[in-house]
Amino acid sequence: MNKYIERIRGLREDNDLRQQDIAELLQTTQQVYSRYEKGTNEIPVRHLITLARFYRVSVDYILGETDCKKRYP
Repeated sequence: MNKYIERIRGLREDNDLRQQDIAELLQTTQQVYSRYEKGTNEIPVRHLITLARFYRVSVDYILGETDCKKRYP
């Protein structure tokens, strides 16, 4: 499983959010967002950036390139 799948689900659950909440943030449907978490659909870059900004983490963290959540200055 791709690391980003674990990360986007974990971030959502850690913040007590529903898939519907994140889908609204991304201006998509809950079904589409669910496919991102399942790995059925790859997440578009624009959504990845939106999630990183929303959760205040780096894109590298979401992608699994680092375990450091801190965003770059």
